[in-house]
Amino acid sequence: MRRLCWKIGRSGALLAAALLVADVASAQELQGHRGARGLAPENTLPGFEAALAYRVDVLELDVGVTADGAVVVHHDRRLSPDLARDGGGDWIATPGPLLSTLTLAEVQGYDVGRARPDSRSARRFPEQRAIDGTPIPTLGQVLALGGRADQAALRFNIETKLSPAHPGDTVEPERFARRLLEVVGAAGMLERVTIQSFDWRTLKATRQLAPEVPTVCLTAERNWLNNVQIGQPGASPWLAGLDVDDHGGSVAKLVRAAGCAVWSPYHRDLDASRLAEAHRLGLAVVVWTVNDPAEMRALAALGVDGIITDYPDRAVEALGRPRD
Repeated sequence: MRRLCWKIGRSGALLAAALLVADVASAQELQGHRGARGLAPENTLPGFEAALAYRVDVLELDVGVTADGAVVVHHDRRLSPDLARDGGGDWIATPGPLLSTLTLAEVQGYDVGRARPDSRSARRFPEQRAIDGTPIPTLGQVLALGGRADQAALRFNIETKLSPAHPGDTVEPERFARRLLEVVGAAGMLERVTIQSFDWRTLKATRQLAPEVPTVCLTAERNWLNNVQIGQPGASPWLAGLDVDDHGGSVAKLVRAAGCAVWSPYHRDLDASRLAEAHRLGLAVVVWTVNDPAEMRALAALGVDGIITDYPDRAVEALGRPRD
């Protein structure tokens, strides 16, 4: 089995991160999705602490950029009406305001410590513990967790949340990537992050601005999201000018052409032949988002390099990982 690692070398300048192959007994890398979304409020400091209690290798999180240039941790381009309450404790109306129109102070005035009781999020995650009074954190606050003495090996997988279908909702891709990298660099965490996205424009910008930072090509081939678009005319607007059909319809070859170190597909889009091809091309494969223990075990047996889950507690048990 391959294990995902990042190593930085220097020859006058930082070189690109490399993937190293460990022995076959290595465990899959475990990533806590939005912290531990199934157990605690997503993309919050308590949620990330919940994931750390199960010794995840990586915290997976989402970011946006505010009107005053702060990088904040939130899944949607807008404040989510399913998660956010105003200073008076009232749930915000739909649609929520764009992060890009709010200042950091305004963003952190909202409480995201519980899901709206009648929301899809509440129904999907009935075990999630409510923690009232929880604000949206900055990326810097989350990265600070890696500075703790007991988290020296912790890494971060940071997803840029933007869409080519809604270009006015966020800052433009190069500015997004630049601001993100500035925050990561200020935290001293450039060697401990990957940048991922469904919108590969920020990945392209990241490689231009900081080629030493590994990028992760996220893909989905579903009716609810298809950023690959095999067999469709022209290039997908999500792929920064690339067209999967120019690569024989191979997503692995597309990801390699994009310069990503890691391919991160929706887990039900992956099969043994696709995984084998990705490994032959030197890619690591980290699947999202796997919450069923039987599927975790099957994917581990298949040989994926990492698993992203809302339930790190289930993954620890399913994969036989030590907790203490």
